[in-house]
Parts: sequence; C-alpha cells; structure tokens
Amino acid sequence: MKRFICIMAFLCTSLGMYQVVAQPKARKAKQEVKESAPVLSVRAQTQYTGQLDMPEEVVWKREIYRTLDLKKEKNTALYYPVEPMGDKMNLFTLIFKLMAEGKIPAYEYRLDGTEVLTSDNKVKFKDVLDRFHIYYQIKKDTQSKDTLFTFDNSDIPSNEVLSYFIKEVWFFDQHSSTYNSKVVAICPVLHRSGDFSMEVTKYPMFWLNYSDLSPYLVRMNVMTSNLNNTSNISLDDYFTTRQFSGDIYKTTNMMNQTLAQYCTTDSAMVKEQKKIEGQLKAFEEHLWESDSISQKDIASKKASSTSQSKSDKESRRKAQAVSEVKVKKEKSSPASAPKASCSPSKKIII
Repeated sequence: MKRFICIMAFLCTSLGMYQVVAQPKARKAKQEVKESAPVLSVRAQTQYTGQLDMPEEVVWKREIYRTLDLKKEKNTALYYPVEPMGDKMNLFTLIFKLMAEGKIPAYEYRLDGTEVLTSDNKVKFKDVLDRFHIYYQIKKDTQSKDTLFTFDNSDIPSNEVLSYFIKEVWFFDQHSSTYNSKVVAICPVLHRSGDFSMEVTKYPMFWLNYSDLSPYLVRMNVMTSNLNNTSNISLDDYFTTRQFSGDIYKTTNMMNQTLAQYCTTDSAMVKEQKKIEGQLKAFEEHLWESDSISQKDIASKKASSTSQSKSDKESRRKAQAVSEVKVKKEKSSPASAPKASCSPSKKIII
C-alpha cells in the first residue's frame, strides 16, 4: 500500500512539473502570435475601421478605375520617402515587405486589366521577383524550414513605381440612405525604360485587395503637405478621405472597354472623363429631388413677387407723373368766362 502511494505521489509531482514547464511555452507562443498580427488601436477597431463596408445588395453602384500619377503634388504622399528612413517608408516599400513576409496575397494582373481576387488567381512572391528582375537571396529558416527572401532596401524598385491603378466603387446604401465610395483594389505600376531605349514602358505588377492591406495602412502615417512636415495622417485615412488625385481610365461596362478604346483623341478623353465625374455628382444631387424642387419653387416665388412689386412701383410712379403733368397744364391755361346772352328779353303780352 505504501509503495502504491509513493508511485502515485511521484506521478503527480512529475505531471505538475511538466505543466509548470509547458505553460510558459504556450503563453510565449500565444504572445508571439499576437505580436505578429496587425495591432489596431481601440479607436480604429470601434469608432473608425477605415472605409465603410458596402452591403451585398445595393440599389445602385458604379465601378470606376483611376490612375494615380505620383508626380502630381496630391499623390506624392505615396512616393515619399523613396528609401526607408527609420520607421518611415513609402507605399510600395510597405507592400513589398508585407508580401515578402507572406502577410498579404497578390493577384495576377490580367491582360484585360480586370482584377480577379480569388485563390486561383494568386501569384507567388518569387514569380514577381523573377518577372521584374528584382535581386534577392533565399535562405532557409532552421526551425520552421520555410523559405525566406532577403534583400537590401536599395534593391526594392520603389523609385520606379511612379503610378498606381485603383478600383473604387460608388454606391447608394438604401438601408442607411447614404451615398459613399470606397477603394476595393490597388495595383502598383512599374515605369521602366529598356536597355537600348529611353522610352519608358509601364508594367502593371499585380492587384491587391484593399481590405487585406488596410490594417497595415492604418499604422503608417504619411506627410501630405510641403508646408507642414508633420506626418499626421495615416495611409488608410488618405484613401478613405479621398485626398488623392486620379484620372479615370475605365468604368465597368458590358463591352469591357477602356476610355482609350472609344475616345480617339485627347480632347475626347478629357471630355469623357468630365462627363463621368459629372454623372457621379449629378446622381448625388438628384437623390433628394423633392427638397431641391421645393427650394426651386420657393426661389421662383420670391423672384416673381419681387418682380411684381417692382412693376407695381413702376406703374404707380408713371401714374403719378401723368397726374402731375395734367395739374401743371391746368394751372398754366387762363380761366374761361361764361358767355352772356345778346338777345334782349321780350315780354309776351296777351
């Protein structure tokens, strides 16, 4: 009996020691997972989560494709700094490092320019490096046996990414009666000249789902003004508040045509772009048509009453002027005496 009690005590002690040793490792693993995941502030999680989500069923929406030229002043926030400076980096450098760490997926840029954000259309990071001739080194992680890509910051071609394609959706949410827009996809465009030519060719690299990128953009602040060098706005706020300047190059249509395919001249292209921008504004203005009509009626009534009062005043002024002229004429002419009878009075005698 004593021997059995001793064996049980030994087993309990050994199991307790195992739990004491194993517990810190489990906690450490959970902590590492939490640290590796994107950490959002309380404000970002509860009050402001970035762009508004579009409901699955909306009564109206329009999909617009724009090109953002980073040479324009409003878009330079996406380009500066070209090489990382401490914890500051531009948009493409952030995207490149996230892809190298396997944190965000990239999707193939198809020949028709449309984005298909599905698992079948994903591209491997190594294929992107080889396709665009970006220098890198491969190392094996001794513990996880995963493939690691190593490169210098100078090897990241962020200086050659001089524009972006973005896809945005304008929609009317009938549930909240609001008219909103959101960026749904983004594509970096590489500007590179050939070995024997100075002509620059544009190479769209890949599409990214903006919702995958958004949690990391929240934590990256950028400078948006040359007069104020404080980095006081996040990249997510930059896109959400539409501080960029983009030219429309395509809208979703049944023929899947870009503007360049049916606008033969530059002037026709500019005219079409202004037309589409006007259609987006006109839809918002006509959402509350009853209010606009009532305001127009009030304005027209005010205008008519004002014009009527002016005409009444004018007619009274003319009538007063005519009466004054008559009075002056009567005063200036001499008074006419009554005519006397010349015939003598006759008495009639009967």
